[in-house]
Amino acid sequence: MASTWRSSQSSPTTGLDTPIEPDSPSITNSPNDCDGTKSLTDSVYEFPKENGRTYHGFRAGTYNFPNDPNEADRLDFQYEILKFCFQDKNYFAPLTSPRNILDIGTGTGQWAIEMGDEFPNAEVQATDLSPIQPDTVPENVQFFIDDAAEEDWAVPAAHFDFVHTRVMLGCFEDFREIINRAYYYTKPGGYMESQEIMSTLYCDDGTMSKDYPFLKWNKDLDEAAMRAGRPMRIGNKLKRWYEQAGFVDVQEKVFKLPVNPWPRDKHLKQLGKMQEANWLAGLAAISLGLFHRVFGWTKTEIEVRSCAVGNVGKC
Repeated sequence: MASTWRSSQSSPTTGLDTPIEPDSPSITNSPNDCDGTKSLTDSVYEFPKENGRTYHGFRAGTYNFPNDPNEADRLDFQYEILKFCFQDKNYFAPLTSPRNILDIGTGTGQWAIEMGDEFPNAEVQATDLSPIQPDTVPENVQFFIDDAAEEDWAVPAAHFDFVHTRVMLGCFEDFREIINRAYYYTKPGGYMESQEIMSTLYCDDGTMSKDYPFLKWNKDLDEAAMRAGRPMRIGNKLKRWYEQAGFVDVQEKVFKLPVNPWPRDKHLKQLGKMQEANWLAGLAAISLGLFHRVFGWTKTEIEVRSCAVGNVGKC
């Protein structure tokens, strides 16, 4: 069995087809050390610098977003946003007593740490390209510098009770391969869950113009990711890919995620405030690598374009 959840752009009480009601303008404010897994040598900590940001040294260039302290703070905040969106849930699969859990692309490791606390009898293994996780973690949590795009995950087949991914848009050449490998390494009766953000920008009330700066930026980002061979728009394909891989009883749950505090609903308004702050903090981080590497734009050009996006309107 498997459960896949697609975070698109809302309150847990509203679905994809339920428009958000706008507020009045006056109120709007690797597992195991073996072949395929690189040990934590000095080279892993040698982060290449580009346009004032640092990037991962292991498999350099395969991930287009930075790993510096500013980005780590943004990732931690993104984690809190999703916890708030999901009403404090870290997962939706009906887990009982999992023994082996894998977190792919763990980032700062917050999800893995909380899962280790919740399931003290489980072994939680979390992988990433960058060693930016904290040193003090539960004894049952281990971080590995590893690439899930590798065919061999260095564990036996049918090993994991639960495989988790979150916000992997733009990370892999073909996320279907990750799902297929997860199926191979998941125990019969186990689960895989992907919590993904659909990168496409939507507008519920038709007030977003075609020349809206954030929309233009969004389209540029999508084009750059496609040219780089790391597509952003994967959220709406997950259910089909899970089923094609062999998972059964695949479920999909869609949440709306406002990009600023225009909704009247209190939960959505607060979610929008948080998301707006995260977007503004991450514009440079999300833009610099892809726009410079793919379009050849200079840092100054990218910053000028990002400034136009900074004044986020209602969408």
